[in-house]
Amino acid sequence: MKIGVYLWTFILIVLCTDYTVTQQNDPGKFLIGAGIYDVTGQVAEIGFMGYAVPKQRGRGLLQRMRSRAFIIGDPNKEANRVVYVSVDNGMGFQIIKTEVVDRLNKTFGSKLYNDKNVLMSGTHTHSTPGGTGGTALVDITTFGFVKENWEACVNGIVQSIIRAHKNLQLGRIKMNVGQVDNANINRSPASYDNNMDKGEYPDNTDHEMTVLRFESIDGKEEIGMMNFYPVHAVSLNNTNLLVAGDNKGYASYLFEKSKNPPGTLPGQGKFIAAFGQSNEGDVSPNLMGPKCIDTGLPCDYATSTCNGRTEKCIAFGPGKNMYESNEIIGTRQFETAKNLYDNAQLFLNGNYMVDYRHSYVDMQTINVSSRFTSTKRNETTCQAALGYGFAAGTTDGPGDFDFTQSENSTNPFWQFVAGFLARPTQQQIRCQAPKPILLDVGLIKPVEWVPFVLPHQLFRIGQLYIVGVPGEFTTMSGRRLKLAIKQALQNTGAWTSDSHVVIAGLSNSYSHYITTYEEYQQQRYEGASTLYGPHTLAAYEQTFDDMATKLSLNQSVPSGPQPYDMRGKTFSFVLPPIWDGVPFGKKFGDVITDVNSSYKPGDTVRCSWWGANPRNDLFTEKSYLYVDRFMNQQWVPILTDDDIETRFLWERKGLDHSVITVEWNIPTTQPTGNDLYRIRHLGVKNNILGRQQYNAQSRNFTITN
Repeated sequence: MKIGVYLWTFILIVLCTDYTVTQQNDPGKFLIGAGIYDVTGQVAEIGFMGYAVPKQRGRGLLQRMRSRAFIIGDPNKEANRVVYVSVDNGMGFQIIKTEVVDRLNKTFGSKLYNDKNVLMSGTHTHSTPGGTGGTALVDITTFGFVKENWEACVNGIVQSIIRAHKNLQLGRIKMNVGQVDNANINRSPASYDNNMDKGEYPDNTDHEMTVLRFESIDGKEEIGMMNFYPVHAVSLNNTNLLVAGDNKGYASYLFEKSKNPPGTLPGQGKFIAAFGQSNEGDVSPNLMGPKCIDTGLPCDYATSTCNGRTEKCIAFGPGKNMYESNEIIGTRQFETAKNLYDNAQLFLNGNYMVDYRHSYVDMQTINVSSRFTSTKRNETTCQAALGYGFAAGTTDGPGDFDFTQSENSTNPFWQFVAGFLARPTQQQIRCQAPKPILLDVGLIKPVEWVPFVLPHQLFRIGQLYIVGVPGEFTTMSGRRLKLAIKQALQNTGAWTSDSHVVIAGLSNSYSHYITTYEEYQQQRYEGASTLYGPHTLAAYEQTFDDMATKLSLNQSVPSGPQPYDMRGKTFSFVLPPIWDGVPFGKKFGDVITDVNSSYKPGDTVRCSWWGANPRNDLFTEKSYLYVDRFMNQQWVPILTDDDIETRFLWERKGLDHSVITVEWNIPTTQPTGNDLYRIRHLGVKNNILGRQQYNAQSRNFTITN
């Protein structure tokens, strides 16, 4: 009798056990590898990408730019492999992706890494050297294409992937999802409030951070971390002249510093941490919000103006200046990511392993089904166009002239000016309504002003789905796209209780913004920058619904039309650096202002020399500066130009003279005593004798109480 009771009890336990929960703890085996490489371009004289402010031109370096690559593969199927790259660049650009894939094909062949399984996502820092986009609209404020910056980015991405490939090993991936509070706000709340489904969500921005923990098969070696969280990398505003990865670059720096052995210089550690971008289209890190800088009063809610003008409505915070704000927002992302990483328990399981789908889509010619449109009618996308609100900028970086966000009327003067480029047809005006068209970029010839054929990409890694989108989805656009993919997977039975979808924004190409239909009606900056009309989001939902369905059913998707290859077809008015000179009687590396003999923690060490234009050499995988400490009878570099405590500054003097200044903000925790320190600068001069490296050095100093 007792045996029967035990037997029936056992059977009931088995039958009542939640099978999904059991599968959650299935530690799938993956082939994983991570790699990092320097992508820093020219840190002097070249305009920055992002704010489109021509006068924002490089004057030095705050932190180096990096490409961080992760390869995830099925150990039993070589073809089932994906590559995720988070790169410190303004955006992912097709002209970069195409060249990256070509170079990978020459190294590995076309079957291993190709256009379909490589995803390249920009962190969207607005303090990156520009001229890398290829299309006219993104390169025009840098006076065209800058091949040196493009090459630095391409080479860095390729090398990071090669390093990840060389580091491949069997391992496991854990996932954790949590909330990052007090790190973002919505910069267009008037548009968000127009959404019919806003009541379904507690906040008008996504606070969700998804963290992946990569470790060796035995769990003893930590390989890396990557996460997805939406916030614009605009903590550094358009007055900043120092190249930097902004808050996401700083967060990566902090995480890697915490995980690599003490004394490891930035970019040289085995552990790699990528803070990836997501649906950040209307998301700002400037937590104090927009204020009128002349009165301190709030800006107009609907138009973000002060007395009808945009220029004085600017968002700040949370720090006392932009550099402190950058560190605060970066630190908050780092701390949450570290906590989620340390407490990750859910394994990506082996039931689905690794797969992907990729298709090119002509965004100007899509017939969108009523199933996806907000009007519940069959609609179409439009020829690309930008509205007047685009020229108004945002509260993170206002525009000039008399443009205003949420302005649905046209201006005769600007209509006349824009008409020289292209004049919209009546059909185009109706299609884009209520957008008042400023630039009909789909019609401007002979160069491509914006891309029309765009990559749509979907990765599956276990129960995780990564959506590669070629633009900036707003908060609600991202939510709706993720929901559409979830519903498609539910319809095929592929969705489980622990399935999860994340958006990788600004991936592979750049098509500006994607708002919801309701947000589009407001025609703030994001809506005015939604190129293909009010049904752009619905078109994406339709495409990804089909892609997710076919992925789950193991069906193929069409490759689609090939995008226009801009290589060799770009324009540039960027002049090369002039020859370097020094004042009569001086040599390159001579000290102008030397350091003091002694400092205290919290002080700033500063030294300047006669130097050369840093455009002469990018010092890739090296440094323009070193802070050395004398230890064990030898000088040991403890800081480089990638450390947040240092700054590398360049200033033009006269026609051909350059003054190089290095600053070190000594941490309050810096050890004191009799140890000696020094600051070094390395540069390359270019003159009639050719290119030659020079070295500069401060005198020794100490740090005492």
